[in-house]
Amino acid sequence: MDIIKRLEAYRLENKISQQALAAKLDISFSTVNRWLNGKTKPNKIQSYHIDKLLHGARKS
Repeated sequence: MDIIKRLEAYRLENKISQQALAAKLDISFSTVNRWLNGKTKPNKIQSYHIDKLLHGARKS
C-alpha cells in the first residue's frame, strides 16, 4: 500500500486531525494537507519518519 494511503488510514483509525498528525511528524499542517490531497509527496527523510511512526503504531 502506498505510504500516503497508509498514513491516512493511520490518521482515521486513530481519530486524529491532520494538525495532530503534523505535530507527531514535526511538520506543518499544510505539508500533511498537500500530501493527503495528492499535490506533493514526502521526501526521503519525511518518508522515513512516516514509516517509523506507522511501524511504531503496529507495535503498540
